[in-house]
Amino acid sequence: MQKLIIGGAVLVSLALGAIVFQRLAADVAVVKGPEVTWDQLGKLDYVTGNIPAELKVYDQQNVKVPGFMVPLEDSQQRVTEFLLVPTPQACVHVPPPPPNQMVYVKMSGKGADTAYGPIWVYGKLKLTSKKHMYGESSFEMEGTWIEPYN
Repeated sequence: MQKLIIGGAVLVSLALGAIVFQRLAADVAVVKGPEVTWDQLGKLDYVTGNIPAELKVYDQQNVKVPGFMVPLEDSQQRVTEFLLVPTPQACVHVPPPPPNQMVYVKMSGKGADTAYGPIWVYGKLKLTSKKHMYGESSFEMEGTWIEPYN
């Protein structure tokens, strides 16, 4: 009888695990949106504020954007805020990239691992200006997850 109880517990655990996995998979499907390229982001005129129609469709939408992380915190392992820039040479020292070539990302939850190579960032894009210690970016993103760029 003990084997049946243990077996039943394993089946219950597997069933619960499947439900959790399905829920995570469903969340990932929601988070994964269309890719927004740096060419598209670069069409925002940060001087006049003019946003082309092809870019406006992504405002407040879940998207994915490729790029490189510039942490805004001192932690070497986890970050909750960072700038996403199009190239590793887009140094934020002097001079920083133009505002339409920086996305301010605020990660939800416990943040993300610090990344030193190219990444995808998934989350809700906002076509709104954000001031930060390195200047100003034309975009904000509520990041939900990052993964290596492949």
